[in-house]
Amino acid sequence: MLFVLYAVVTALTAAINLMSAIFDFRRYEPILVNMEKAGVPASSLFGLGVLKAAGAAGLLVGFGVPLIGTAAAVGLALFFIGAIAVHLRARDHGYWLPAAFLLLAVASLVLGVAHHGAW
Repeated sequence: MLFVLYAVVTALTAAINLMSAIFDFRRYEPILVNMEKAGVPASSLFGLGVLKAAGAAGLLVGFGVPLIGTAAAVGLALFFIGAIAVHLRARDHGYWLPAAFLLLAVASLVLGVAHHGAW
């Protein structure tokens, strides 16, 4: 049962991060608006998309190589903590989406460690 929960949450986390990365690569207008509110230059969009895509790929690789999945989940969690901090620093209250992504990354991390055990 734990594996099923881990697999579903991790696959969902990977899919949502990959979708977000694709939106970044395509310069999706609502994302540009939110980035402007947070004071993030549009020129950083591609790099942010690369980080999200790498995190999503790492989560999927983690099904076979647990240490990579753990590292990817930690990386995504740190990424979204940073995103929330940027929004708060800019006094922008649009941090609910990065907070949801953070919760998914942390859930993937916790479930992965619980499933695979300690390193």
